[in-house]
Amino acid sequence: MIWWCKARAVPVLLAVLAGTFAAGLLFGDGELPALSTHGQAGHFLVAHVITLLPAVFLLHGLGRGDLRTETVAGRSLRVLDVGLALALAATGATCGSLAYAAGQGALALVLARNIAGYLGLALLLRPVAGHRPAAAVLAAVPLLCSAAGRHPDGRPQPWAWPLHPADSPYALTAVALLLLAGPACTLLRSPPPTT
Repeated sequence: MIWWCKARAVPVLLAVLAGTFAAGLLFGDGELPALSTHGQAGHFLVAHVITLLPAVFLLHGLGRGDLRTETVAGRSLRVLDVGLALALAATGATCGSLAYAAGQGALALVLARNIAGYLGLALLLRPVAGHRPAAAVLAAVPLLCSAAGRHPDGRPQPWAWPLHPADSPYALTAVALLLLAGPACTLLRSPPPTT
């Protein structure tokens, strides 16, 4: 178990989660300029981008182990990996709820939702593409959302879940589906070899 925690860099993951949440609350209302496919420059919150960090670091940790050794381990490491991702999502949700209760506003809930969504998406992509391509695809999601995720009137498209406000049923459904499909894909499918 100690080897697994070191290989997955669990203390680093927890520090990244805490740092992401703190930075998201500090700079989350800040806007980044974004190109748009409907001809006008849009706006994109820092909180929509910064929530990628825990998922990218999770993918880095999942890719640090030796796949051949892990497939013959006595414990099911895929179950531990899924548990780690879900624990990170639950920790983010707890932080978001506490920050919202402390008066930080709906941005805290958006941070928690987006962290959970990106973690589910990372679990969904890694068995299909491997950890490095999955991180690249994951990093492209906010870019795609900023470029094509809004209607001409500025409302987010239903599929662009990171852009939705905290009370959006579309975003909550999308994140719930990602948190169901990601662990299922990780548990049922082996990741591609890294060599």
